[in-house]
Amino acid sequence: PLLLLLLLLGCLQARLAERGDPELRAEAEAFLEKYGYLTEQTAKAPAPTRFSNAVREFQWVSQLPISGVLDQATLRQMTRPRCGVADADSHSSWTERIRVLFPGPRAQMSRKKRFARPGNNKWYKQHLSYRLVNWPEHLPESAVRGAVRAAFQVWSNVSALEFWEAPSTGPADIRLTFFQGDHNDGLDNAFDGPGGALAHAFLPRRGEAHFDRDERWSLSRRRGRNLFVVLAHEIGHTLGLAHSPAPRALMAPYYKRLGRDALLSWDDVLAVQRLYGKPLGRSVATQLPGKLFTDFEAWDLHSSQVKHPDIQGPKYCHYSFDAITVDGQQRLSIFKGSHFWEVAADGNVSEPRPLQDRWPGLPPNIEAAAVSLEDGDFYFFKGSRCWRFRGSKPVWGHPQKCRAGGLPRHPDAALFFPPLRRLILFKGARYYVLARGGLQVEPYYPRSMQDWAGVPEEIMGALPRSDGSIVFFRDDQYWRLDQATLRVTTSGRWASELPWMGCWNANSGGALF
Repeated sequence: PLLLLLLLLGCLQARLAERGDPELRAEAEAFLEKYGYLTEQTAKAPAPTRFSNAVREFQWVSQLPISGVLDQATLRQMTRPRCGVADADSHSSWTERIRVLFPGPRAQMSRKKRFARPGNNKWYKQHLSYRLVNWPEHLPESAVRGAVRAAFQVWSNVSALEFWEAPSTGPADIRLTFFQGDHNDGLDNAFDGPGGALAHAFLPRRGEAHFDRDERWSLSRRRGRNLFVVLAHEIGHTLGLAHSPAPRALMAPYYKRLGRDALLSWDDVLAVQRLYGKPLGRSVATQLPGKLFTDFEAWDLHSSQVKHPDIQGPKYCHYSFDAITVDGQQRLSIFKGSHFWEVAADGNVSEPRPLQDRWPGLPPNIEAAAVSLEDGDFYFFKGSRCWRFRGSKPVWGHPQKCRAGGLPRHPDAALFFPPLRRLILFKGARYYVLARGGLQVEPYYPRSMQDWAGVPEEIMGALPRSDGSIVFFRDDQYWRLDQATLRVTTSGRWASELPWMGCWNANSGGALF
């Protein structure tokens, strides 16, 4: 690990030397100006002081060590996907909330002035309507609507606000819309595809939140950009909330991850209650852990599917799957929720079958699966547990706890890698090679995904192919990697370009269903 770290530091230093400090500084200045750290109010200060103060303010909002120096941690933070709303008012808003939290005579006066202040910083009413104008094509409409309702409910649970969905033909106070590229909000607000600014919103009375339609949106806690978290964050802006520097705040400029803690931090709750008051008729605000707001696609199992105009076929073809694997006959097993599909080598796909019919005791929404091409056993992974089946019978008798062997919790994908004749687990930016039996990580692992040149992080599936390649999946994209060189050779959209996935008929060019 130490040698690998030294190599990475060497590469980073070489890259910085090649690009040059002036270029890095210019990019940082453009970033700081875009997000409200370099303004006309600070223009009177000398340039070095002005820049250093802007870096300090950014480091403070981003919860980084405050040095005023453009160090590697600060540069790395600037490249992370974030909200497109400027952070200009974060410091003043935070100061006001701290005064309320630790009251004194001045704080009491400040609080009264805050609630009495008119203008566009808050809505003049507590019953607000909203409309979802459109949604990403690869996500089902019903699931996105469920995520939108839950995102509004997060704020109504802790304040006096109430929300209702407006009819499609009538007016709405708040409108949620997905756009591509420049959408008449100014060039600084143009969306740039995956990464960068994911969304932005406008303060009350305009009531709009815009989302990058080309982002790899997901309703899963572990894959893609979680749309629910971004929805709840941008709705906060439409209510008048600025960005927060508080740890684990939903309104931090960099979107939080769903976990065991409540979705809203104390600062989020205090901020919205200062604008609209506490929940009516309830002395205690309702807070729920973030882990409950996951997999909205599974909330309504009978919901209608939103189909891509160019793709027909089974349910998994239209947005994503939980796991995928292949056996020695090149027969795929694709898993989604509590069902799975089998796809023959020629692309003919079966009807969805319940997991329990084939593998009794296997839970729904598994996270990774792989078939050993040596003995044909199926390996399944979910959370910190793993299963091994030979046919329909469990080999281990009951699920095993895999953390003891060094396996990661909640893996992204699993793969049987023929050159090593071993199972491999992928998690985020790392991969793990397992010893025979599947319960122990080999020495010197995990290693970085950089070993698989061109394969992205957070994949959702991986398959060995009979032509000697490995195909990796993430959202609606695939990457084909050559086993010999461990480099990506081709990429594209798997549902429309890989006939053996069962989403179209390669012979006729038409739809299977």
